[in-house]
Amino acid sequence: MSTAAAAQSQAQQAPALQLQRGIVKLVLSGGAIIVRGQPRGGPPPERQINLSNIRAGALARRVAPNQPEAKETPDEPWAWPAREFLRKKLIGKEVCFTVEYKTPQGREYGMMYLGKDTSGENIAESLLSDGLVAVRREGIRGTNPEQARLCELEDQARAAKKGMWGDGGGSQTIRDLKYTIENPRHYVDSNHQKPVNAVIEHVRDGSVVRALLLPDYYLVTVMLSGIKCPTFKREADGVETPEPFAAEAKFFTESRLLQRDVQIILESVQNQVILGTILHPNGNITELLLREGFARCVDWSMAVYTQGPEKLRAGERSAKERKVRIWKDYVAPTANMDQKDKHFVAKVMQIVNADAVVVKLNSGDLKTIHLSSIRPPRLEGEVNQDRRKLRPLYDIPYMFEAREFLRKKLIGKKVNVTVDYIRQATASTDVTPAFPERTCATVTIGGINIAEALVSKGLATVIRYRQDDDQRSSHYDELLAAEARAIKNAKGLHSKREVPIHRVADISGDTQKAKQFLPFLQRAGRSEAVVEYVFSGSRLKLYMPKETCLITFLLAGIECPRGSRNTPTGVQEGEAFSEEATLFTKELVLQREVEVEVESMDKAGNFIGWLHIEGVNLSVALVEHALSKVHFTAERSSYYKALVSAEEPVKIKREKVWSNYEEQPLEEAVLQVAEEKERTTNYKPVFVTEVTDDLHFYVQDVETGTQLEKLMENMRSEIASYPPVEGAYMPRRGDFCIAKFVDGEWYRARVEKVESTAKVHVFYIDYGNRETLASTRLGSLPPSFSTRVLPPHATEHTFAFVQLPNDEEAKADAVDSVVRDIHNIQCLLNVEYAGLSCSCVTLQFTDSKDDVGLGLVKEGLVMVDARKEKHLQKVVMEYLNAQEMAKAARLSLWRYGDFRADDADEFGYRR
Repeated sequence: MSTAAAAQSQAQQAPALQLQRGIVKLVLSGGAIIVRGQPRGGPPPERQINLSNIRAGALARRVAPNQPEAKETPDEPWAWPAREFLRKKLIGKEVCFTVEYKTPQGREYGMMYLGKDTSGENIAESLLSDGLVAVRREGIRGTNPEQARLCELEDQARAAKKGMWGDGGGSQTIRDLKYTIENPRHYVDSNHQKPVNAVIEHVRDGSVVRALLLPDYYLVTVMLSGIKCPTFKREADGVETPEPFAAEAKFFTESRLLQRDVQIILESVQNQVILGTILHPNGNITELLLREGFARCVDWSMAVYTQGPEKLRAGERSAKERKVRIWKDYVAPTANMDQKDKHFVAKVMQIVNADAVVVKLNSGDLKTIHLSSIRPPRLEGEVNQDRRKLRPLYDIPYMFEAREFLRKKLIGKKVNVTVDYIRQATASTDVTPAFPERTCATVTIGGINIAEALVSKGLATVIRYRQDDDQRSSHYDELLAAEARAIKNAKGLHSKREVPIHRVADISGDTQKAKQFLPFLQRAGRSEAVVEYVFSGSRLKLYMPKETCLITFLLAGIECPRGSRNTPTGVQEGEAFSEEATLFTKELVLQREVEVEVESMDKAGNFIGWLHIEGVNLSVALVEHALSKVHFTAERSSYYKALVSAEEPVKIKREKVWSNYEEQPLEEAVLQVAEEKERTTNYKPVFVTEVTDDLHFYVQDVETGTQLEKLMENMRSEIASYPPVEGAYMPRRGDFCIAKFVDGEWYRARVEKVESTAKVHVFYIDYGNRETLASTRLGSLPPSFSTRVLPPHATEHTFAFVQLPNDEEAKADAVDSVVRDIHNIQCLLNVEYAGLSCSCVTLQFTDSKDDVGLGLVKEGLVMVDARKEKHLQKVVMEYLNAQEMAKAARLSLWRYGDFRADDADEFGYRR
């Protein structure tokens, strides 16, 4: 103080003091004030004004980190009340002041008045009147009326025992100031979402401040949740370099919050720094900074922002659109897109993956849309399975559940698409593969964000971005919140339980497995299925949920244009309208739940039958839209009339596949009938070994019978030398094995079903009969007697030109008659045409050459299947005549007399 007094006495007083104005930025103490000017294009200049002729107590000071020897100093008595008196009176207010003298060190001393001129309140006098400061009398001159006034005011306060002149010494005015919180996490949790009163003591940058928490006097660093402003980077030499707009952002916060009374919502703790939201009566500084382009949203801290991220994102979006301050060079990810390309309604055609769908635009074009900012389930760690054999949909945990969720929610429905960004194509590197351009969007249906729903169920995860990466979902915060809920509730990918396993057998192209499944699918009637893939208009891949298998399915009854395909000589072009047929089938059934009726299978293991979706027969629909023709095999089907009815109108109109159709002249039709190939007969001797309940039968070729006898003899000899260990063989469905028949001999067999070790269903491949055995009566088939050495000797056939009645009793009569006539009998066999599951043949007795099937018709035990092939009409006519004779004699089926087809259905028979 003596130094100041000496300086004052040495200073030369100006003849006339200039009145200056400013705005109070900061009150350092009861006698020192920082005043700033008006901002013009950036932060304004500042100066410190010290009040002349008064002495104020010093506030507490903390030891600097680079001065470990120094000690912390507490508040001097009445220093804090004096500072608070000035802070509440002056902060942010306009003042005027005069500079009476300036020290050689540059410190300025003068008088300050509240307002624009000296008629306002004299700040020093107000402090003295309340007893908050004392007069520095060593510099007082009695001839100066202003200084005399100060001494008079002090004497009055002393007489009235105000402030420091009261009893007690002022120890109650000393703060218990704490620079750290012992357990900040507990402190934040105990005050969570409860506004804490505070005073902002320092602004480090636009989003980080030092706050004095009241009434506990904790002086802590507070970082604004959810945002980050440009900062000041400290270089190695200690010089701070501001990032663009760092100074402006700091001034923005200072001018609004510095030394203001605020409330802080404490939200979290990060490395002893408290995350929170500062609320001022004039607004939320966090939202203001974003709106004015002084800050950007920060994902990691936005997660704790209790006010909700919507306003923050909206503020940032507003600044981006106006391109203010840090966003002056901002270019939106979809800036170059037309509005109609950014927002549109489309129909979902296919779920490609757990994060991608194919949609059909109003223009008819197909477009792949990726869900923004999410990542589908993927394999973690090392993959033991050969990637070439990996089936992502079934082998990656939760991939199937994610696909099913999207399929059931979206397939075939219209959705709203909002494009968020376009991910540019990338070239392949040593680490990552190449990716094509991706359109990433938010897809909603009924107001539900599909990506958010997927993440909330734990069926996808949210991608984390660099802070400056703006290519993300427009609802990114909702995705993060949904993921947090999924993690908290241990949903899906975040569950600690064992991951679901989908054991799906793919029997496409596997003839042996297909044969095993065929009887089950035939007996099931209509089975539920999901169309997994569409190869062409009539060829599909189906997933059978109940059977947990994948099959290739061919539509029955139609002839669809064949698409292009690869051949050894190159790519063979597709037939006309093949692509249209494929697109039609895709749009109608792809990834939809359908019903199928399996009738038969082809040599490649593909199943053949009828597919229905919401009451529509796909075969009929293709024919109706002139994308397929009716195939002659449909004549035996109950859908034949519907197919023909659908075909006639488009044939007449010459639409699509019928565009080149011309009606055949009568003369040419007659000539074609005349030139039709004749029925060929090539009867060969066979031995009937088994007759089934559906009137199918198995035969052995007599000419190769000696090979079978020799194989059986050698096999049994080897088994006798090396008998199988009882119980050592573990049967599996589809395996070839040896089985001990009731005669005690070993035969080759195939395992059809394993219910338990006591019940194993086997099929004797050389004889056609079936049996249920215990596994102890089975053994491994010696390799030298496998089906590669000698194929199965029993082949399956059924009678041509006839069909069984539906009535179970009548059916049993027909089967019993056949068993009596031909079982274990040598007959003559001729193949007439291909059936649904096996060849349709005629059998003759070896001695009499009588037709066995024709005999069944004559006895009224079966009905005639009136084939339409021209070269078979002579035989068909013979069968029909025999049926008429049976009707006339009212034999068996016809004992009720002649009746129409409708009557036949009523009695349980099929015509």
